[in-house]
Amino acid sequence: MRSNTLPPISLDEAFELFCKGVSPFGPFWDHLLGYWKASLESPKKILFLKYEDMQREPGVYVKKLAEFIGYPFSPEEETQGVVQHIVEFCSFESLSNLEVNKIQTTKFVAPTLTVSNMFFRKGQMGDYKNFLTKEMTGRLDAITEDKFKDSGLTLPA
Repeated sequence: MRSNTLPPISLDEAFELFCKGVSPFGPFWDHLLGYWKASLESPKKILFLKYEDMQREPGVYVKKLAEFIGYPFSPEEETQGVVQHIVEFCSFESLSNLEVNKIQTTKFVAPTLTVSNMFFRKGQMGDYKNFLTKEMTGRLDAITEDKFKDSGLTLPA
């Protein structure tokens, strides 16, 4: 997302700004660690989920989320396949094909920000390899490891 009043920037420039913690919403790692620490301090108020874990076992995390919000599935609901139905309904394929998500351009946050159907790319783990060089991913991993050290938060396997 970038203001319509600013000129476009290259991926390399955007990458540099991201690594330096310069973005419209602030340093990524600080936000992530803030929520991680808050989830450890208040696990009944903040549920911290990792995308890769949810991708691997979506049904487990749908049940975990239902329990977290105080509405666990009954044995009958599980037997009837309600969890699996929710997983399918909320899948990348299902959500990305909704008409509302096919709109080319949407006003977002403020009139000067435009988002072009960027919320759904491929929905695949590892797709970053198609956009970032090995040097870029190595740099991101090093920054992330440094920022997360001694926090208990780990990079996805």
